[in-house]
Order: sequence, then structure tokens, then C-alpha cells
Amino acid sequence: MAKKKVYLTATLPDGVVKTIGPTAIDFTHYWRVVAVLANGKTEVFWGHAKSLREATGKKTALAEAAAQRGWASHSFDVVELVRTTRAES
Repeated sequence: MAKKKVYLTATLPDGVVKTIGPTAIDFTHYWRVVAVLANGKTEVFWGHAKSLREATGKKTALAEAAAQRGWASHSFDVVELVRTTRAES
């Protein structure tokens, strides 16, 4: 029997809300990197993970990525995903 598909919603500390889905994959956390480039522009990288450990593990490579790409600064957020049966408006 196929798993029921759900929507997953992440609310980040700055108020940004991201909804993923519908999906049957058991993601539990959402992560986001906001990088400020040397020229002042920003780039955003994001993803979802099946555990808090997997999500926070992304931070390990962040210092190397920042140095390699020449970022002036960056922030890293991890939040828990909330499951719903429909997309939130």
C-alpha cells in the first residue's frame, strides 16, 4: 500500500514559510544557508533531511564552502517540518 502524501511546512526564524509537497518521504527538518557574496549579493541554498543530525551535518562543510566561494558572510538555519494534509496558504 502506498504511503499517504502530506505537505511539510517550515517556518524559519525570519518569518519565511516554505511548504514542500505533496510527498510521501519522511523528511523531518528543513535547512537553509543564506550566503552574502563579496559583491554584496546573496545566494540561498536549502534542502530537507530525514533527521536533525542529517540537517545539522550540513554545517560541517559550510566553513569550507564559504572559504572556497569567497563569501563575505553566511547564516545557517535548521527548523523542524510540520506535517499537514493540505498546502497552507
